[in-house]
Amino acid sequence: MSTLWQDVRYGLRLSARSPGFAVTAILILAVGIGANTAIFSVVNAVMLRPLPYKDSHRIVRIWEQGVPWKEGLTYRPNFFFLREQNRVFESLAGYWRRPFYVAGKSSPMR
Repeated sequence: MSTLWQDVRYGLRLSARSPGFAVTAILILAVGIGANTAIFSVVNAVMLRPLPYKDSHRIVRIWEQGVPWKEGLTYRPNFFFLREQNRVFESLAGYWRRPFYVAGKSSPMR
């Protein structure tokens, strides 16, 4: 602990010798911390929070490959077949257009 106190005192003495450098370093640190906080807030709100639905960790997306998106209507018969033969999932829902909206506890979300 005594070496930490010595290091702090030494850093303050060096900062007093060149106040311009100290102010610049502090401003750069403040901007960096602020930008990091802002980016994390956006990532947390968009990607990390769970969806506002009951048992949202159980939502699964199933998709089919091989048909271009422009021909997406050919997926419908496959979806209806999967829905009729479903023995695994509680329920199935389909969407064919982007963007799509999902209704939950509150107003629909994109």
